[in-house]
Amino acid sequence: MAGDVQHQSVTVNGVRLHVAEQGTGPLVLLLHGFPECWYSWRHQFGPLAAAGYRVVAPDQRGYARSEQPEAVEAYSLLHLAGDVIGLIDALGEQTAVLVGHDWGAPVAWVTAMLRPDVVRAVAGLSVPPVLPAGMSPPSVTRKKFGEGYYQVVFQQPGVADAQLARDLVSTFRRLLVGGSGDSPSSDPPQPWVVPDGGSLLDVMPEPSRLPGWLTDDDIDAFAGDYALHGDRAFTGGLNWYRNIERNWELLAAFRGRRIEVPALYVAGDRDMVVGLRGVEATLSAVEQAAPRLRRSVILPGCGHWTQQERPDEVNRELRDFLMWLSTTP
Repeated sequence: MAGDVQHQSVTVNGVRLHVAEQGTGPLVLLLHGFPECWYSWRHQFGPLAAAGYRVVAPDQRGYARSEQPEAVEAYSLLHLAGDVIGLIDALGEQTAVLVGHDWGAPVAWVTAMLRPDVVRAVAGLSVPPVLPAGMSPPSVTRKKFGEGYYQVVFQQPGVADAQLARDLVSTFRRLLVGGSGDSPSSDPPQPWVVPDGGSLLDVMPEPSRLPGWLTDDDIDAFAGDYALHGDRAFTGGLNWYRNIERNWELLAAFRGRRIEVPALYVAGDRDMVVGLRGVEATLSAVEQAAPRLRRSVILPGCGHWTQQERPDEVNRELRDFLMWLSTTP
């Protein structure tokens, strides 16, 4: 799928980032989420490059082959948006279309909100825009879902880090299947609430087999890249969660701002993120935050890993959006 993808390292804002790249043309930057990496976009490189675009997917700071800053405070949304802008410049470009999934979606939405002069357009997969700071803070989610809500549990330094890093292959099997549309969990999926003293993995049992969209080679690819950070394999990504509350403080001046560039939203109806609000409320939130929304798409039976579970549909939506954008003044 990604045989022609080229790899390099680029230093951005003092942090070494691994980037994967294919194709030539206008820049399309693909931003992964948790717990993922550049490989999450393996099905998008070829089709988007063939459509005439320069497709670049970084391992964002703290993840996989990229450098992992030590300080927890180095993972705020302002740092992450700064990495996006810095990477565009380091690649010799002046503008880009951003496509973000999971945590990559808030990075894409917020960067588009802050820098519409650089971001030509934005597409978010799974996570809708929650402006100005990306997603609801723990002070809100703990009241709604309790102390066991996974994002609240992630705030405790070192705990989830060790639990998730203990067996990388098992962790990726559990998380990728457990968050997918093939999960045996309730329909619609319920919030991930960790049992007292337990782990997120306790609510995602080891699957007896992998669904058709996921292979053992895929699991090995994720696990192999994460293994580069040893027992801190997940610490960089978890530190993003540990800045959610702080992001609201840092971005307070931008309350009331909306996303003023063309936008696309794609998600699955079996995605836990969509299930938290419901489909109608989720789509309404996107429309309010992004007045230049081109289209919202809900994929039946699709779970959280949108572009991996449904690559053909996602690629079609992205190509159509990019083609429309090329003809729009």
